[in-house]
Amino acid sequence: MRIGIVNDMTMAVEVLKRVVRDIPEYEIAWVAYDGREAVNKCTADTPDIVLMDLIMPNMDGVEATRRIMKQTPCAILVVTATVEGNMAKVFDAMGYGALDAATTPVVGSDGAIHGGDVLLGKIATIAKLLGKNDATRQRGTLHARGLSPRESGTKLVVIGSSTGGPKALAEILSSLPRASNVSIVIVQHVDVQFASGLVEWLNEQTPLAVCLAMDGMRPQPGTVLVAGTNDHLVMKSDLTLHYTPEPEDCPYRPSVDILFKSVARTWPEKAVGVVLTGMGSDGAEGLMVLRDVGWHTIAQDEKSCVVYGMPKAAAMLGAAVEILPPAKIAKALTSYS
Repeated sequence: MRIGIVNDMTMAVEVLKRVVRDIPEYEIAWVAYDGREAVNKCTADTPDIVLMDLIMPNMDGVEATRRIMKQTPCAILVVTATVEGNMAKVFDAMGYGALDAATTPVVGSDGAIHGGDVLLGKIATIAKLLGKNDATRQRGTLHARGLSPRESGTKLVVIGSSTGGPKALAEILSSLPRASNVSIVIVQHVDVQFASGLVEWLNEQTPLAVCLAMDGMRPQPGTVLVAGTNDHLVMKSDLTLHYTPEPEDCPYRPSVDILFKSVARTWPEKAVGVVLTGMGSDGAEGLMVLRDVGWHTIAQDEKSCVVYGMPKAAAMLGAAVEILPPAKIAKALTSYS
């Protein structure tokens, strides 16, 4: 797998080279020292993955991500030393198509590299999504059965998203009214260290109350619960949310499919499932299960997607009743409430 490195700090570049070269299957395609150079090098030689710094002269990583995804799309992993202090920039980059973010590895006083394993783990996950290894994802075999409807004051909406998801989520949530009996549960493919930052950022975009989903929580009207760990979020028979590490071999953590299938088994009324922009196919099978038990299902349209992977898989499976851009998805949810 060929990897491009973008960072204006010579020491950071050398550390990243050392980390990447630890894996025999990884090859360094090129190095760029600012965003403008990265855009030009991607145009001339598009790698499999770009390790993109955020804060750089001439052109920062957010703008470089936007241009690369528009001109020569490829997988982009934000790798920066200032993640916590630049959370808004991280989510801006993700809105333009970056898949995830990691802290730049550093050399300790002992001469060892710290943080390299975390970075390599994220690269390996992206490699799975790109089909760059032999790992295959097993198709689910769940046959969901709808439960008998019972009285419930909460209208449930479940949403799954990945690449470009934060921007689409913000557009949808910003259009929903504060006085709503809808409760939204979201699985966004984002590492646990960025989950709380995503919640804070989304809280600035919507009148609804956005918080991390905690073990034992139950969906409540006017709330948005966001999966907050690398484990899978599931709904139990008492309609409370819980985290589980199983299945461990699932390349998507947390998985949209696993949440969708669990609510199809447990939620007593028909509700709404939504799959937004993202790489891969997570959510397609789960959305099909929801449609099979009578839920209204929506997939984001191709034109508005940063990456037309997850919604495309859902559409091809026949899982989506409607194909809509985020603005119309928000209107559909408002009508539903």
